[in-house]
Formats: sequence, C-alpha cells, structure tokens
Amino acid sequence: MIASLTGKVLASSNGQVVVDVHGVGYLVHTTTGKTPRLSVGATATFFTSLVVREDALTIFGFLTTDELDAFELLRSVNGVGPKSALAILAQLSVDKVSQAIADESDATFKAVSGIGAKTAKLIVLTLAGKMIAGGSASPEPRGFESAVSALVGLGWSERQARESVSKVKGTDLSDQDLLKAALQLLSKARKA
Repeated sequence: MIASLTGKVLASSNGQVVVDVHGVGYLVHTTTGKTPRLSVGATATFFTSLVVREDALTIFGFLTTDELDAFELLRSVNGVGPKSALAILAQLSVDKVSQAIADESDATFKAVSGIGAKTAKLIVLTLAGKMIAGGSASPEPRGFESAVSALVGLGWSERQARESVSKVKGTDLSDQDLLKAALQLLSKARKA
C-alpha cells in the first residue's frame, strides 16, 4: 500500500499531478481545485489511497489526512466509487461534507455532477454518525459523541441526537445520565 508520496511536482493539470519520487514519476489523481496551487518544481506531499482494479493501479492523493479520511468514508458507500468520491471532494470541503451529513442534506450531494438522488440519500444514511464536523476531534465533552452514537443506534437521526445531547449536556452529568436525559428529551418531543 502506498500511504503517502513526497516529491517534486513535474506536471500538474486537470486534477492530475505527476510527482517525481527519487526518479520515479507517480501519476496522482487529486481534486481539481487543489492542482493549481501545486506549481511545477515545488515539493509536495500527498496522503494517498491506492485503488487496485483488474486493469489499473490508480493513486488518489490529498493534501491533508482529513481529505483522505473523507475520501475513504465516501468510497465505503454503495454506488460511490473513487471518481465520484473525488468529484464530491473537488466541490465540497470536508467541513461541508460533514455538515451536510449531520444536517441530513442530500441536496448538497445531488448538486455534485454525477451524483443522483438515490446515491445522495445513501451517502447521508450510510455516513450518519461517522463524520465529525471539522473533520477532526470534537470539542464536545467526552461523553457527548458516545451519547450521540447511542441515540443514532436507537433510531434517532444524527441531527436530532446532536440537538438533544447539546441541550442537556453539563459538566456534572455522567455519560449514562447524559444519555438518559437526552433520551427523555427526545421522548417528550415525540409525544408532543
């Protein structure tokens, strides 16, 4: 597995970069918005995903590990291949992808060329609870994410779970009490 490449940029155009790593030129497919920033002759580091197909070995490269992680998560969705995942990340930042999933906004993904309504909905459903807005560790208290995950596992949407846990969170609540309070809040809202 090729996990990263660091070398001199030999060529850069249309979402493809040729990186010279000790005399070997690697063709790296990247988001089209990122390639203009990579000038020929500059040294660049890519965090990569090697996709092996029957007829090709293709390297997809990203400037940050957050982009790579988002790419891999998007590829885990049925119907989203590496080119579709790359197209999504070319149009949307990792933060926008995370926010769209948290907001259950399949319209955000439908706006990406090549992503249909069914695939957009599948992305939102499959990745609910798997991406944290900001692409990195959550600033919330330690029990926050586990309470959200538990509520999502019980059938609540991620948006509902996050809202309810945010309303009841407190420094004096244990993880179990946080989950109980959020569940009570959701149950009251459902009955109303």
